[in-house]
Amino acid sequence: MGRLIVAALSAALSLALLPAVASAQAGVRVEVSRANQTMDVIVDGEHAYTWQVSTGRSGWGTPPGTFHPQFIAARWFSRVFNNAPMPHSIFYSGPFAIHGTVDVARLGRPASHGCIRLAPANAAVLFGLVQKEGMHNTTIVVQ
Repeated sequence: MGRLIVAALSAALSLALLPAVASAQAGVRVEVSRANQTMDVIVDGEHAYTWQVSTGRSGWGTPPGTFHPQFIAARWFSRVFNNAPMPHSIFYSGPFAIHGTVDVARLGRPASHGCIRLAPANAAVLFGLVQKEGMHNTTIVVQ
């Protein structure tokens, strides 16, 4: 009888822990709203951050879709736009990246050449999350 109780308690505990285990494997989900110029960051299934961003201005669209990081670089400079600094770059689709910007006054409205710009401190946080969780466990959704 004691073994049955122990087995039942063990099974119940295992089932109770399943959501925690599943969310621990969820990784990072980055949701970018071009309409609202915001980014929501979900870590292991839990909303962690909402930040203002700047996406592509008129004539320089930010492509919509679902992506995974292809390449990350803590220090990067644009080869196309006068060696402009792109700290904590997360490249997700060809030349398009999420990165920090010194032009924080323009966050909250379209201002980039197609990349997704963040305040430098926020870019560093996101970069650290992607490093920790892994590029393969990171999903970027641009709406």
